[in-house]
Amino acid sequence: MSELFLESLSLSHFRSHIRGSLTCDGRPVALFGPNGAGKTNVLEAVSLFSPGRGIRRASAEDMTRRPEAIGWKLSGLLHSGQTAYEIDIRSEAGAARQVHIDSKAAAQVQLGRLARVLWLVPAMDRLWIEGAEGRRRFLDRMTLSFYPEHAEASLTYEKAMRERNRLLKEQISDSHWYGALERQMAEHGARIHKARETTVERLLDAQAAAETAFPVAELELMQTEGSMPNTESDLLEALAESRFRDIAAGRSLVGPHRTDMIGTFRAKGIPAKDCSTGEQKALLVSLILANARALKEDLGAAPILLLDEVAAHLDPDRRAALYDEICALGAQAWMTGTEASLFDAIGTRAQYVEVTEESGISALSARG
Repeated sequence: MSELFLESLSLSHFRSHIRGSLTCDGRPVALFGPNGAGKTNVLEAVSLFSPGRGIRRASAEDMTRRPEAIGWKLSGLLHSGQTAYEIDIRSEAGAARQVHIDSKAAAQVQLGRLARVLWLVPAMDRLWIEGAEGRRRFLDRMTLSFYPEHAEASLTYEKAMRERNRLLKEQISDSHWYGALERQMAEHGARIHKARETTVERLLDAQAAAETAFPVAELELMQTEGSMPNTESDLLEALAESRFRDIAAGRSLVGPHRTDMIGTFRAKGIPAKDCSTGEQKALLVSLILANARALKEDLGAAPILLLDEVAAHLDPDRRAALYDEICALGAQAWMTGTEASLFDAIGTRAQYVEVTEESGISALSARG
């Protein structure tokens, strides 16, 4: 049985679910049903048991069931190590979500200390061929799983950068206005960059050490322009030197917000962006599994995995290999598919939940 899993999950007025509840035992959970039934909404609910805005990056208001729009509530019993925690997450009338752990108000960052949640969703299928922002976000989710403090560093950096960009747009050249903001950017930017570099190293090591049916994704961090200073003092100096160029551009051109993650199919030496759709999906699966293996090595427990329509671009052999790896990890993976037959290869190693929808209302039914 997994050391980290949700034993129960209840949804109230969340997306298409007026009410729904599940009881789990630590095995992977296979959710099946037609498109639009509400399967991904369940995964989104589970994703909110970690810091951030969940798999859809939606606002609390967007998650509320329409037309009632009275707010929503999620609750669950989370097993983490030897302790079970009662988690309550809710939003009232579109307000920012509130978290309670064992009936006590808690910050979102505390969820990151109890649970690591990783996900792979169809929107990521174009990760390798679209803009750097999506790859940066994907990298930061993995980095956050290793370093929960990465979220705070990123928020502080972005806030300081927004203030600096405001000065740049106003064509302010007096250095005194920039000093404190650039020191904040340098301090937290260097931390962000170091955490990302370490994460990439961990992912490469975890892929190399595993016997797996999935290809190794070689990763390299690059700047969309120029180079990334390696130390806080170097970044502080680079920000000062770039100031007049940044004023002309109206934005900050130096820093970790300009980082891109380049992927390569190592065995073939082909950039990920030039691989087939199936190969691109396999590279993403390889990274998620590597992330999970490295976390299990660190924490003694595999993270919770959310795999939405993961079978879409995997052939039957790779699908079976994925299920074998999930079970070998001991991870509670929440997986969706349109047919129960997509999970034949995992058999009784998983729990099955049928998701149906009628008149815009989703229903959950355990099937073993």
